[in-house]
Amino acid sequence: MEILIDYLSRVAGYDWWVVVIELLLIGLVVYWAVDFLEGTRGERLFRGVIFILIAGVIILNLVVEKFGFVRLQYLYKGFLIAVLIIAVAAFQPEIRRALIRIGRARFLTSSSQQLAKTAEEIISAVTSLSTVRFGAIIVIEKRVALGEFVETGVQLDARVTSELLRTIFQPGTSLHDMAIIVRGDRVIAARVQLPLAELGSIDGVELGSRHRAAIGITTGSDASVIVVSEETGIISIAEEGHLTRNVTESQLRTYLSDTIDEMVPIVERFWRFPKKTAFESRKFEDKKSGDDESHESQA
Repeated sequence: MEILIDYLSRVAGYDWWVVVIELLLIGLVVYWAVDFLEGTRGERLFRGVIFILIAGVIILNLVVEKFGFVRLQYLYKGFLIAVLIIAVAAFQPEIRRALIRIGRARFLTSSSQQLAKTAEEIISAVTSLSTVRFGAIIVIEKRVALGEFVETGVQLDARVTSELLRTIFQPGTSLHDMAIIVRGDRVIAARVQLPLAELGSIDGVELGSRHRAAIGITTGSDASVIVVSEETGIISIAEEGHLTRNVTESQLRTYLSDTIDEMVPIVERFWRFPKKTAFESRKFEDKKSGDDESHESQA
């Protein structure tokens, strides 16, 4: 308690606007760290380290203040140093990924241009796969990290290109089964297993495993999923647990252009105003001709 009172008395001596700015900066850094680690093993490790630090400081100070266990306090300081060293080693993959992302940072305009190019690569691949009726399922990660699903597949770090996507979903290749996950302009994982929605149908057509997986992953996250049917070549889009079928190339381009802003890395979204999702900002033209009913149906 004395430590808290001493801290508050010292803070009272600073200008209020300095304290506010410092707290905002600390809050932004903590928010970025939590968002960056969300959905990964590092998130659970981060929570454990924070719990040890907070519980140790609060409990130990109370015990030392009341009973005078000075040696226990000395041992805890050594234990705390060991925990921090272990945490740095355990967070090595996340630290490496963060530094790579910072090193790849571009101005907002160039990032948007790169994502627009990524969208065109996806469109080119999807239309080609639809023409030859090669099944595909492409998950586009947005604000909710999909780290727990990435860990179930083969982890990659490759720039999104039409050639890469067509190669991955080529029948007979080792990665063509299940889904790929796209984060920004990178394919981060392939052969990813997604949760399946319950059995159901849309317009009397029974849903296959790809469409059920697309609905399943979008029910629990804000991801967007593009599905190419292996039987018919029909392109579908899943978002927020709903499935829109028979999407044309122009409609897919419109949708992805509206989705680009949500694909921008979190460090750049700090400077952007929130934007409505594609389903909130506009509707596909084919919904006007009766697709609204099928859009509301879900497995």
